[in-house]
Amino acid sequence: MEHQHPRHRGPGRRRPGSRIGLDEAVELTRTGDLWLFRGHSAADHAIRVLTNAPVNHVGMAVVLDDLPPLMWHAELGKGLVDVWSGKHQRGVQLHDLRAAVGQWTGRYEQRAWLRQLDVEVTPAMEDALLASIARLDGTPFPSTAALVGRWARGRVRRAAPAELTYCAEVVASSYVAMGLLPDDLPSNYYDPGTFWSGDALALQHGARLGQEIAVDV
Repeated sequence: MEHQHPRHRGPGRRRPGSRIGLDEAVELTRTGDLWLFRGHSAADHAIRVLTNAPVNHVGMAVVLDDLPPLMWHAELGKGLVDVWSGKHQRGVQLHDLRAAVGQWTGRYEQRAWLRQLDVEVTPAMEDALLASIARLDGTPFPSTAALVGRWARGRVRRAAPAELTYCAEVVASSYVAMGLLPDDLPSNYYDPGTFWSGDALALQHGARLGQEIAVDV
């Protein structure tokens, strides 16, 4: 099946500091792009303070064939149907991207940013991503305390048990499977702020992530 969205993004990237609406952001989004969120709830603030991160949630875009753009992430809520399982569930989920951004900016009252990935996403990388989705979908999301404990363990490069996973782990695991990140760090080494431009990700194969683009919803 022919892809409606080109896998490689060259000219036409948005300039750092620009702002765009949700419709344009969804149209621009390609597989591997990052969506980052910052909220003001007690849990959001605790995650940012304890991990020293500027954001508290990260998701990854999945744009394949004639499917609508999707978001691959993990959260406690179950307000949206998981596209992979076809049911409402907590934990690791694959959602309609527009609906997911609407929930995070509306119901959860968070600010949103898009970071565009500049690399050719090959069919083999897509297959690896789908394998990660099949493996991780439905994995429970930890409590805030357990999340911070997993992250702290990861910072000393100790892997945490696989029965739980949080949003940054989902993105990191998917990037590793696609060959975009090396596999020398446990997934719980990463936190949402790791995917903000102030941190340096060791991306491979010439991949680059653009600066954050604020998305107005």
